[in-house]
Amino acid sequence: MFKGNIAQAMQMAQRMQDSVKKAQEELATLEVTGQAGGGMVSVTLSGRMEARRVRIDPQALTDAEMLEDLIAAAINDAVNKANEESGRRMSAATAGMPIPPGLKGMFGA
Repeated sequence: MFKGNIAQAMQMAQRMQDSVKKAQEELATLEVTGQAGGGMVSVTLSGRMEARRVRIDPQALTDAEMLEDLIAAAINDAVNKANEESGRRMSAATAGMPIPPGLKGMFGA
């Protein structure tokens, strides 16, 4: 009986590892866009938090301090969206699999 439990646990761990790997691959191609200033500044990040694009409305170029604030806000918006989507995908990848409490944050659970 003990051997059966170990084999079952190993199979479950392998399924979870495969699901997490697939979710990570999907995140690499995911793009999320954060905006600020009513769309005057937009920042697009990958699901891995890599910057892909920054767009700035020419009207925003007249005030450097405002532009700095808008860029920071757009980045934060994009990071929040990427984190939310990453959490959703990792939770889906580990759904139904028991994860020890100390490791839950690692998988978005």
